[in-house]
Amino acid sequence: MEPDEFLADDPLRPVGVVAFDFDGTLTVRDSFTDFLSWNAGALPWLRGLVALTPAAVRYLANRDRGRLKGAVARQFLAGTPLHDLEARARAYAEARSRSLLRPDALNSWRYWRSRGATLVIVTASPESLVAPFARGLGADHLLGTRLAVDADGRLTGDLDGANCRGPEKVRRLRETFGEDVRLAAAYGDTAGDRDMLAIAVHAGFREFGERP
Repeated sequence: MEPDEFLADDPLRPVGVVAFDFDGTLTVRDSFTDFLSWNAGALPWLRGLVALTPAAVRYLANRDRGRLKGAVARQFLAGTPLHDLEARARAYAEARSRSLLRPDALNSWRYWRSRGATLVIVTASPESLVAPFARGLGADHLLGTRLAVDADGRLTGDLDGANCRGPEKVRRLRETFGEDVRLAAAYGDTAGDRDMLAIAVHAGFREFGERP
C-alpha cells in the first residue's frame, strides 16, 4: 500500500506514528562508522580498526552486533566526556548532512509531516550521534542505541541497554507509544528493520535510493 492509498479515504484523519530507520534509509551510509572515522582522523581510525580485529573475529562466530558495537565504542569513545561527544556530533551533522541524507527519503519525511504524522527515527546508531540530525529534521522522537556514561559524565565504552535493532526496535516503540502501537508507515533497509516493518500499515523496505 502506497502512502497516498493509506490516506485516500480521509486525508484529514489523524495519521498516527511513522517510523524511519536512519542508516541506509534516511542516509546513504552507516553514520556511526562514518562519524568515528571523521572524528578520529585517518591514521588513528586505521590503528583502531587493527586493534578491533579480535572483536571482528568473535563477531564472525557469534553474530552479536551489540557486542561488536560495544567493542567499537570502547575502542574509539571510552573516556570521552558526553558533552564533548555531543559537540562533535553537532559538528559532524553540520559537515556531513548534505552528503549523507537521501533526497527521496527527505521528501517522504516531509510528506508525512504535512499529513500531521508523529515522526520517529528508530536506529541502531547511538542516540547521541543521531540527535543533531533528528533535531534538524524536526523529529518528534528519537529511539536509538544508548551509550553508557559513568558518574563523571564520561562514556564507559559500554552500551546502556540493548542494541536498538530487530525486536528491540519494536520494544522501544511499544515502550514509547504503548503495547498496541500500530505504525501508519515504517521505512527500513535491512533485516534488522523487518520487525518494525511488520507492525506498519505501509512497510517501505528499501524504498529510497537517491543519493545527494
